[in-house]
Amino acid sequence: MNREQPFQSRISIRFKDIDAMGHVNNAVIFTYFEEGRKALFCDAFKESVPGGFNFILAHLECDYLLPIRLEDQLLLNMWVTAIGTKSFGLAYALKDKADANRIFAKGSSIQVCYDYRQRQSVPVPQTLKKALRPYHRPA
Repeated sequence: MNREQPFQSRISIRFKDIDAMGHVNNAVIFTYFEEGRKALFCDAFKESVPGGFNFILAHLECDYLLPIRLEDQLLLNMWVTAIGTKSFGLAYALKDKADANRIFAKGSSIQVCYDYRQRQSVPVPQTLKKALRPYHRPA
């Protein structure tokens, strides 16, 4: 069951996100992606217990396309790009809420399932695969 539309999360720009150049600082975009991941997993699992998200961030990248100003309204589109043996990929598109053709940033990340007690990667649990499938849109 694939969604026709990606998962969407509204992102609020905080005053502290703005740097001396008058736009959102580049490092803050990664925080927006993180907030999106949190919202996606809360939607997928219908809960927000951080301990239930047993994965680590292995790779994160971003292409900055347009500066974001305090008055901009943001919508983060996300989807799962791959579900592997021990990892899964996510893609991000940070857009203007009023004009979806205005894309401020695009990115991707790889999350590796991880056992914090044993300090090692583990296979993606079937429950996680099932929860991720509705958001899967292969690259």
